Amino acid sequence: MKEFKNIKNIIFDCDGVLYKDLDAVFGQVSKRMGEYISKKLNVDLKEAKELQRTYFHQYNTSLNGLMIHHKINPNEFLKYVHDINLDFLEKDTVLREDLLNLDAKKFVYTNGSRDHVKNITKHLGIDDLFDGIFDIVDGQFFPKPQIEPFKILIKKFEIS
Repeated sequence: MKEFKNIKNIIFDCDGVLYKDLDAVFGQVSKRMGEYISKKLNVDLKEAKELQRTYFHQYNTSLNGLMIHHKINPNEFLKYVHDINLDFLEKDTVLREDLLNLDAKKFVYTNGSRDHVKNITKHLGIDDLFDGIFDIVDGQFFPKPQIEPFKILIKKFEIS
């Protein structure tokens, strides 16, 4: 970990970074997105999935497109889509040890919800190792990779 000696802050993405099996986690989230869109907009699942994909590519998150075009309640959406089963995730002792060996503040930044990050990190056994979580709500629903949420994150956690 010598290469991290002079780094004071590390910002981790959650999905696909803190755990390996992105398909098992995000597959569930994606499925629930389709279900939510189908129910809320009263469309079949095929049309819902097409809207989900289109909005993701156009706005960097499906949620942003839903907020813009359909006035979807973002908190309701986030709660629904992140209500997933993570029992298959096991404690990651190697990751825990690596994080403990980093002499830097550690943050998680997600285009998802704070509860999603807490659920993931708890299952991995690393929930006590982060100095803060920054989610899509904190970023005022501006998603990565836009610059606006990074400015908010830097200010919130007083990162120089």
